Amino acid sequence: MELDQVDKHLLNIIQAEFPLDREPFSTLGLRLGIAGKQVIKRVDRLKAAGIIRLIGPVFNPKKLGYKTTLVAANVAVDHLDKAGRIISEHPMISHGYQRDHDFNLWFTLAMPVNRDMEDEVYKLGNRLKSETTLNLPAIKMFKIGAYFDLGGNSSLPSPAESGAIPAFSRHLDRKLSITDRAVINALQQDLSLTEKPFDLISAGLPMDADKFLSHCQALLQRGIMRRFSASVNHNKLGFTANAMACWQVQSDTVETAGKKIAAFSEVSHCYERQTSPLWPYNLFAMAHARSNETCRAVTDKICSETGLNKNEMLLIFSTKEMKKTRVCYRV
Repeated sequence: MELDQVDKHLLNIIQAEFPLDREPFSTLGLRLGIAGKQVIKRVDRLKAAGIIRLIGPVFNPKKLGYKTTLVAANVAVDHLDKAGRIISEHPMISHGYQRDHDFNLWFTLAMPVNRDMEDEVYKLGNRLKSETTLNLPAIKMFKIGAYFDLGGNSSLPSPAESGAIPAFSRHLDRKLSITDRAVINALQQDLSLTEKPFDLISAGLPMDADKFLSHCQALLQRGIMRRFSASVNHNKLGFTANAMACWQVQSDTVETAGKKIAAFSEVSHCYERQTSPLWPYNLFAMAHARSNETCRAVTDKICSETGLNKNEMLLIFSTKEMKKTRVCYRV
């Protein structure tokens, strides 16, 4: 699908932050210089083309009573399709990829804090018929939030400039109230393409739309909701290369390196993760680009600017996307 400049500007905006307004498409139209109804038509067309996956909230799992981990599995090639179906049907798996490594299947898993994650990973590994399954939870997050800049309008702030995609929140929050839970549960759906979509969501709650949106803004300010935005299909936007870079970093230099890596616009995620006897790498970064060569150039530059050893870096490319969605956290 050919994107015009308005499409590109629209996608740049809503990847970072979709307006939490009574008439959000009209708000977007004012920024784009078109009518709100035209914005709805464009979003509908971009969704039909598979470019926009959904529009909805991104929550901080920890603040909702959930924990997450990265799982790596070694699955026989002739069983990968069946394993992919298991992953795609699992409600608490958000991302799943095949990658060019002995550990060829990678996915993110969320579970309530009162569940034994190690046991869940073990059981899931058995279902996948994985020879070896690694549980690699995050110790520290330096960056989270994919953003694919389509260019074309220098007046639009980047997510880093606007603050729409923060690396992490230090804010400590109180327990969720009954109202918090009602709003969070109601908000976790793909936004309706109507003039006043939040009126439809709030209609099932004991509050009007203005109060509902005010509470949504409070969830953002409290760090419970990271952002409300569009999830896009990076492959359909031309960002077809996706590489996971892994390093073994001394504990006293992890934070310095992690913060420098997080500053790269091509990096969507950066974590310090738990190691295992079979996986000694503790610093991870995901890089996205239009080609594998560009990904390699980005990770080479990261090594140069951080002092990390390029020759000791493990670079694993994704070969197939099996699942990419946002987990629905019921609270």
